[in-house]
Amino acid sequence: MAANTAEQGPEMPPDIAALPFERALEELEQIVRRLERGEVPLEESIQIYERGEALKRHCESLLKRAEARIEKITLSPSGQPTGTAPLDPGS
Repeated sequence: MAANTAEQGPEMPPDIAALPFERALEELEQIVRRLERGEVPLEESIQIYERGEALKRHCESLLKRAEARIEKITLSPSGQPTGTAPLDPGS
């Protein structure tokens, strides 16, 4: 259980947890651009880097949930669609 908690990192700020994927990714990209320009004071750089890490974790979590919901189309031996089955990430 401790390893799982360590992988999740610190608790997600509520304002980030409420963001849809597209908005979180957009904000993360803005943070990256600001940091790459190098025009942000050190203390602010640390703060926005930490926010960027939280945004990254949030985006990854949303993607994992979406992947879990995706289904793959199953085919008959003749290649005709026969239905759907849960996505197997290993295949």
